[in-house]
Amino acid sequence: MNEAAGAANWVVRAWGAVLERVRVTVAEVGERFPLYADPGTGRWTTIARGSWTGGCWAGLLWLRALATSDPCDRAVAADCTRRLEYWIGQDTAARGLVLWYGTALAAALGGDRGAEELRARAARVCLAAYEPERGLVPWGGAFGGPRMLARADAVPGLVPLLAAVPGGGRVAAYRHLATHLELCLSEEPPRPAWQERPGGGWTGYPHPVPGWSRTVAWLLLGAADGLHIAPPREGEPGVPPAAVRRLVTLRLGREAPLVPLACRGRASGPVDTSAAAIEAVAALKLAALARSAGRHRASRELSRRAGEILRRLSTSHLSTTGGLLDGCYDAERGLATQHELIWGDFFLALGLAMFMGAVEPFAV
Repeated sequence: MNEAAGAANWVVRAWGAVLERVRVTVAEVGERFPLYADPGTGRWTTIARGSWTGGCWAGLLWLRALATSDPCDRAVAADCTRRLEYWIGQDTAARGLVLWYGTALAAALGGDRGAEELRARAARVCLAAYEPERGLVPWGGAFGGPRMLARADAVPGLVPLLAAVPGGGRVAAYRHLATHLELCLSEEPPRPAWQERPGGGWTGYPHPVPGWSRTVAWLLLGAADGLHIAPPREGEPGVPPAAVRRLVTLRLGREAPLVPLACRGRASGPVDTSAAAIEAVAALKLAALARSAGRHRASRELSRRAGEILRRLSTSHLSTTGGLLDGCYDAERGLATQHELIWGDFFLALGLAMFMGAVEPFAV
């Protein structure tokens, strides 16, 4: 078997397994949202509103509808997306994760009016929450804790969501991204969360801990989306190139492990396959940008890295039922540290779809 044929086989097997897992999960969870599944039994822990992961479940359902072209699958995806409306009114920058990833793939199926209207409303609400004097949309109080936080997971989804709004959306998207890049990358290992000081400025917030696996993954994803926005007009901020280079070196360089530890500052502990899946998607987006800019060597390197990550996840961490195992929800609390995570499944599926050419890199 030649190398190309072998590559084709692992991708096709993994894609088929992930889609079958979605079918089984639909039957199990009904109108609830899956969060994480026991690695032994595959049984899902579910939640009613979806929390910050609800858009990933809706996104998985849209990917299944795209793969099957089945009107019933499309209806299930559209219904799940409709149930994300609750999050429009919640005070959290995680609305980017929920309302971008839960709606964007509908366009690949020729559009869905409900999803389009929901995304447009969400974008306007998020722009209204933008605070120009601070250069960001605050993390918010929806999940408890201090409202005025800057967090790495406030970047993904929110950057393209903000940029879509005429009249200030692009500037808000650029500044939101740049503020988080500046803060999170000001320490080593990168610190994912910062709290505003009473007199101004920012100080490190202890949770999640510095070295958290998804810090760089979320920032990479946001940086790729920020670079995809049309070049900044005169007077608009752009994406800091030095920050992007550092992110790529940290996680997409040849020396970086394909699957990171859940906490990079520790010598050992659980890994986090969900972070690796996010990084693979970011690498494919960055590869597309490099290719369009004529930087073909960089594009090949990024595509190669994405393929290596996806192959490792698909051949070493995929369960026999199609779930991505060895994801770490929260190592600090010992919560679901070696589990199947719904966002891990989503980003693996999205990465596979992009790698096969079934989904354009910036369709979502």
